[in-house]
Amino acid sequence: MNRFPPLPLLLYSYLATEILAPFFASFLIINSVFFLVKLIPFLDVVLELNIGFADFLRLFSYLFPNMFLYSMPMAAMMGMIIAFSRLASDAEILAFKASGISIYTILPPVIMVSMAIAGVTGYFSVKLIPAGEIAMKQLLFQLAKEKIDQGIKKQAFTEALGDVVVYVQSIDKTTGQWQNVWVSDMRDQAVPSITMAKSGTMVGDTQKMQVTIILENGSLNRPDGAYTQTVAFERYQINIPLHIPSVIDGTDITRQSSSSMTMEQLQLAATQLGRDSKGGRDKLVHYHKRLVLPAGCFILSLLALPFGLQARAGKGAIGIPLGLGSFILYYVLFTIGKNLAEETSLPVGLAMWFPNLIFLVFTLILLRQTANEKPMIPSKLSNALAALIDRLVPPLLAKVRAFLHLPAQRTTDIPVLEMRPHEQPPEELLGGGHLTVGTVHGNVKTLSCHLPECQSYFCLDCTVEFKDMEIARQAGFTPCPACEAILEREDKKVNVLTADKNSQ
Repeated sequence: MNRFPPLPLLLYSYLATEILAPFFASFLIINSVFFLVKLIPFLDVVLELNIGFADFLRLFSYLFPNMFLYSMPMAAMMGMIIAFSRLASDAEILAFKASGISIYTILPPVIMVSMAIAGVTGYFSVKLIPAGEIAMKQLLFQLAKEKIDQGIKKQAFTEALGDVVVYVQSIDKTTGQWQNVWVSDMRDQAVPSITMAKSGTMVGDTQKMQVTIILENGSLNRPDGAYTQTVAFERYQINIPLHIPSVIDGTDITRQSSSSMTMEQLQLAATQLGRDSKGGRDKLVHYHKRLVLPAGCFILSLLALPFGLQARAGKGAIGIPLGLGSFILYYVLFTIGKNLAEETSLPVGLAMWFPNLIFLVFTLILLRQTANEKPMIPSKLSNALAALIDRLVPPLLAKVRAFLHLPAQRTTDIPVLEMRPHEQPPEELLGGGHLTVGTVHGNVKTLSCHLPECQSYFCLDCTVEFKDMEIARQAGFTPCPACEAILEREDKKVNVLTADKNSQ
């Protein structure tokens, strides 16, 4: 007998398909935008080195891993939100619930797709970004050297090497060997040093980003005041650093940096420099960054599920702005944690991982609230936030008006207890079976209730009524902030009357 129920593979494949389709669409759109942003500064390097179309594609492809590190989490989050917003708007989620399929039942495909996307992001972060930067550095050096080789022609002065001018009498087409070479070197001196040799060649060093001119059987003539030094040699080398136009969007992609190191090299460099030193902490920041962002991709993908389920039929997809706001907030917290890890003495791991910990707790709370069909923000917290906004916003607006010299709004100071109840609206505004005036009206969506004096007394979502506030509280409803203020004033008035009666 099979103790475990069969997995709903058809449901899982359907949900995975619904998620992946908008994911790939979002991924394509986001990377297209990133491509256009990176293309403009990238063209300076392309035009300077006169790069062909094939080399341009190769060179730009090395930038994609860095782009994917940020575009994949955003695309995963948008794909999840769009998929579940559509399912909720088309009442498919409601059909799932009616069939006994809870939110926890549809979590496995969401987790599997999120883990797959996060795994790909982690592979780009750990493996492809360092490899891409090294390959880009080598390709740029190769292109620069090819440009110099093409510029060196026989019986012509070549000035492609900056302050070093080369003249070659002839070049062997098969070996590339130079014959009868003349070199003028004006680096760091007013009068050039002249080197003449019977033969020579040029080689490149990718690691040091320099070319070396090797001369054989010649003499070096160096000015020394009123005299000239002449040195005969059998072999002489001139090392020339290549200044490649490689600054793209403010970053020198040919400079040996932490982002071009492997994970093992980062750990080794941090140990050699000292894990508490500035250089060591910088290496550890890059190490944790490559792990934090893929993990954040997984958490943001799960967070998109409750955001997407907020959509309703006939209403806009509120999950999309919520998702964009959460995405921006995550990277703000990530930047703060990165700065704390670099500039303070906090443990690097704790500072780098705290945004993920905060968003993980937040995601688990929202998933639980959504699975229990409760508002994402608990009613007590939402009421407290509403009361705080009511308390802070009016004084702030008053200060803004005073700063801009705007006339103050005229308000009538009417005590709340003396306000007349609102007139009962027409039946067509309340719907069939509208509530009785004078009772406590309850909002079944927010589980808040309103007194007759409240401005929200005749809200369209108020579909239940209670005899008094005490019965409403027993049923799990809470007064809105305005009604809380009314009740507090009533209690104070009763206390004052009781105190006056006792004093008499």
